[in-house]
Amino acid sequence: MNRDKHISSAFDRDLETIQAMVVKMGGMVEAAITDASTALDTRDEDLADDVRRRDKAIDLMEAQINEDAARLIALRAPTATDLRMVLAVIKISASLERVGDYAKNMAKRTEVLSQMPQIEGAGIALRRMSQAVNKMLQDALDSYIRRDADLAHDVRQRDLEVDQMYNALFREFLTHMMEDPRNITPCMHLHFIAKNVERMGDHATSIAEQVIYLVTGELPDEARPKSNSVPVTTSLGGM
Repeated sequence: MNRDKHISSAFDRDLETIQAMVVKMGGMVEAAITDASTALDTRDEDLADDVRRRDKAIDLMEAQINEDAARLIALRAPTATDLRMVLAVIKISASLERVGDYAKNMAKRTEVLSQMPQIEGAGIALRRMSQAVNKMLQDALDSYIRRDADLAHDVRQRDLEVDQMYNALFREFLTHMMEDPRNITPCMHLHFIAKNVERMGDHATSIAEQVIYLVTGELPDEARPKSNSVPVTTSLGGM
């Protein structure tokens, strides 16, 4: 019995260390979103370059979390419930890494867009959309730390708002392109950014769904709330 308690204590200690890394990684990703959207809005190429360089640290953090999680499974032989927690950590860190990639892509396109005609209002609108996604991500991570399924459900519902913001931006970019052919190239880049921010929201929602599964043992039955007016994007593409 004492041996079981010792193993359980060691598992809890190791898991806490990994969870602390996930929280730290989340903070790095949140900062990347904020800085990338600010750089886009203000055309700050130095800040955009800084976001790009910092993405390597986010990638390294995910690799470390995966390595430590694999070692935890191998050494501690967790029970079904404990294993679910470890697998959730791996999936959450993967979602965070993808969000970091999208922030890096925003920064890359910012450096290109700074040499092109400015599309009025686009930077502010994308910054607002990024702030909404960042709040979703913060709350998704808070729901994970607190094991708060209600907050996770709330995050999941808010993905609809991000979809609607994306749809509105898509229509605006089409209007700008039709009004002046010189707007086509910058609007294409801005559309890619908007789509990537929308995908950030999807990953924040995925984290929230992992929390729901972690707390309840079941994934949500109902489909994710989605806007009914999602535009056709085949002609403009994605990331």
